Amino acid sequence: MIRVLVLFVLLFALAAGFSWLADRPGDVVMVWQGQRIETSVMAVAVGVVALVAVLMLGWSLLRGLWNTPGAIGGWWGRRRREKGWNALSSGMIAVGAGDPRLAAKQAAEARRILGDEPLALLLEAQSAQLSGDRAAARVAFEQMVEKPETQLLGLRGLYVEAQRHGEPDAARHFAEAAVGRAPGLAWAGQAVMDFDAQSRDWQGALADLDRNLRHKLVDKKDGKRLRAVLLTARALELQETEPDTARALAVEAHGLAVDLVPAAVLAGRLYSRAGEVKKAAKVLEATWVAAPHPDIAEAYAHARLGDSARDRMNRIKDLARSRNNHPEGVLALARAALEVRDFAEARATLKPLLTSQPTRRACLLMAEIEEAEHGDIGLVRGWLARALRAPRDPAWVADGVVSDHWLPVSPVTGKIDAFEWKVPPEQATGPIADLIDDAREALEKSGTLLPLEVTPASAPKVIEVAPVAAAPAIVSAAAPVAASAPVATAAEPVAPEATVAAETVPAGLVGGMPRPAQVPGGATVVPMTARAGTAEVAAAFPLKAPDDPGPDGADAAAGERKKLFGLF
Repeated sequence: MIRVLVLFVLLFALAAGFSWLADRPGDVVMVWQGQRIETSVMAVAVGVVALVAVLMLGWSLLRGLWNTPGAIGGWWGRRRREKGWNALSSGMIAVGAGDPRLAAKQAAEARRILGDEPLALLLEAQSAQLSGDRAAARVAFEQMVEKPETQLLGLRGLYVEAQRHGEPDAARHFAEAAVGRAPGLAWAGQAVMDFDAQSRDWQGALADLDRNLRHKLVDKKDGKRLRAVLLTARALELQETEPDTARALAVEAHGLAVDLVPAAVLAGRLYSRAGEVKKAAKVLEATWVAAPHPDIAEAYAHARLGDSARDRMNRIKDLARSRNNHPEGVLALARAALEVRDFAEARATLKPLLTSQPTRRACLLMAEIEEAEHGDIGLVRGWLARALRAPRDPAWVADGVVSDHWLPVSPVTGKIDAFEWKVPPEQATGPIADLIDDAREALEKSGTLLPLEVTPASAPKVIEVAPVAAAPAIVSAAAPVAASAPVATAAEPVAPEATVAAETVPAGLVGGMPRPAQVPGGATVVPMTARAGTAEVAAAFPLKAPDDPGPDGADAAAGERKKLFGLF
């Protein structure tokens, strides 16, 4: 629009100039080489304008002829670059679509036309990654590293390749190089901090976190949580050698993240060790309200060294009131009542939990109460069987790994603060603290439960029932067979030294337990093993109703019995 206005202004000025000359006529006389030329001023003006126009036109023609070869070459070059960019675009689309053949073809075309164009190098590297050609991908990324404008892109690619093929040292080298060139690079800053944490360099990880916070790679809330986790990890390492330093670190971590259970437990224990009971209780109470946990209850119960079991029970009562009816508080209070051998209190405390949502820990604790109060192995086995079918209790879980204690870094991904206190998934990997196995091992060591051996399918196996005084054998009706051995019936208890020989059965498990064995006389003996978890167990171990966790009238004989169930 402005150009049009300028053009109109110029035309108007030219017209005004000619009009002015026309109103003022005059003559122009020129003598050149004896020739006299006379004309009007208007004619001279028109001639000058025409001469300028001719000269301009001629100059344009000459310049066009001179630039024609270059123009033709530029046209071909532009067309070639357009072809290269089209190949680059098609290659990127092929990589996104997962077509390695088309991506490789277009990458080669783009490199042939565009040369060392950064995007062409990137396409070549990505197509090599897609087709699994690791060497070609590394070559392409290394070429990017050599160029200042693509150095960070090349380092990123080399880092990803090293991570993908399990080369942590190389990956760390590339991440540190990227941080040295661009401290504000998010992926590099996070990677270096994770590597320092994985190598247990907690001070280095804290320095990395401070750098990331300065460059706003981590928001303040997440930064406080990560700092608390790293401080707790360092305090755990120093608790034996430098307890004062460890206590200061744990208290700082507790202030940053009140719900961080390991920090509160460590701070409480170190305060207790130093005789500062009130400070220990204050820290543990604050975290208990935010995140109830059995470790907090344990540390709170033993906050004052030398307290009696009754004092510990009263202390747990005070703690449980801050989160009424929470399962962890119920379990902790029932455990404390058991320690003072107040079985009625333990049963009354545990009964609501067993009625509503009994978990493995609740059932196992009830089994221990039965064993401690009555020594009735049948009831103990019944609660063990119920524990097999009960839901799991919360545990420390991270990336599918279940750990019996908190860890600051995931053993799978290396992520900081990955462990969460939650119910583990059914299909979990890693070290799992199986309380049922612990219970079974305790019974085996005590002689109450015979260990189970599985032999090859071709070898016969004899299943024996453990000798238990005054305990009836578990039998069920079956088709009659030839009577060639004594028969165990429900009305006929097994003698203390007697065993029942079963017919040979093939190896293998039915529903997670040994197959029931046929015995002469038509009876089926189900082996008493704590590993059973199917319908066979339900038939073998008749359980009480969930709302009646107490004994069923079969009181134990007078006198103290030897404790056989030492799970906790």
